Amino acid sequence: MTPADIQDRDAARDVFWRLRLTQPQITQVWADRGYAGDLVDWARDRLWLTLRIVSRPKGTKGFVVLPRRWKVERTIGWCMNARRNARDYERLPQHSEAHLNWALVTMMTRRLTRRSPRTDWTKRVGQAG
Repeated sequence: MTPADIQDRDAARDVFWRLRLTQPQITQVWADRGYAGDLVDWARDRLWLTLRIVSRPKGTKGFVVLPRRWKVERTIGWCMNARRNARDYERLPQHSEAHLNWALVTMMTRRLTRRSPRTDWTKRVGQAG
């Protein structure tokens, strides 16, 4: 979480640095065009981190589902199903982070303990046919 006068691209250096320290096995990060530019070179040279920029296909008009980005949007939607994450009630960013982690751990344990694996992810549970 950053102040409004700091661009995401500038704050990303600190985030990537912390990512490298806490999760050294992660070597590739996907980002949108807002993170393009010097940040790609900086991440490669300083952190040995590959920053892949997802761009719109050339010549497209209107709404286009971008590769990789839909996974991020889907995950955020899943996190917002946890009622406490739907509003910013927490005073400290660490509390919000803890609630997000809690929501994701809960979601994963429910999936891991499901009796039968779900084969068709396009249908909601309990939906006929």
